[in-house]
Amino acid sequence: MSTDQPEDPFAKPPREPSGPAQPPPGQSPPPGGQPPGQQPPPGGQPYPPPPHQPPPGGSPYDQPPPGYGGGDPYAGGSYPGDPYASGPYGAGEPDPLAGMPPLANRGRRLVARIVDGLIIGIPVYGLTGLIWNYDYNATGALFSQGVIYAVIYLAYQVFMLTRYGQSLGKKLLRVRVGMLTDGTNPTTPAALKRESVYSLVPIIPCCGEIFWIIEVLWCTWDKPYRQCLHDKAGQTVVVSVE
Repeated sequence: MSTDQPEDPFAKPPREPSGPAQPPPGQSPPPGGQPPGQQPPPGGQPYPPPPHQPPPGGSPYDQPPPGYGGGDPYAGGSYPGDPYASGPYGAGEPDPLAGMPPLANRGRRLVARIVDGLIIGIPVYGLTGLIWNYDYNATGALFSQGVIYAVIYLAYQVFMLTRYGQSLGKKLLRVRVGMLTDGTNPTTPAALKRESVYSLVPIIPCCGEIFWIIEVLWCTWDKPYRQCLHDKAGQTVVVSVE
């Protein structure tokens, strides 16, 4: 007869001793109570954080992407397409001058017009004066001279602007005329509208000269493109050539 007792399936396993795990026989415990393979670096530096925790100083996702200038629109930074970026045209409004060459200086524009006026005016008034014996007291002769000058000046400007985007005076002063939409040389209809407002309206007696003064001064307060009224008529803008 066997003396072995049958194993009790409901018996609880023996309790493990409490306390820190003891190293196997023959091995000394690691310094500081750290488990084997995780020794602190020299100098008493703390352990590196676990992979799932952010490094000291905050989460890497709190930092803006490189080149975005701060990322936080309320901290003065902005990034391309940031709808909260503030600018001279209001929050969320695109800058109409973005990608455009610098607008031409008003003084250079004026000097360019003076140069073009001399290029056309000297031969026109010189030749017509010889024909009419320089009789400047004849009102009809003076008006005829003005019409001839305006028509020739108009043809000269339309040809130069549609072909080169610059007249001789504008080339000298390093400014050019371009379409406001894409910066290309003005089309013939655009150049005709532009130069007709500048050249033909002033020959209208009395009111033409007053209108001409107002329209050429318009660029001094126009924003954002500094357009005169003849620029608005032709949908053009004058920019610098660097």
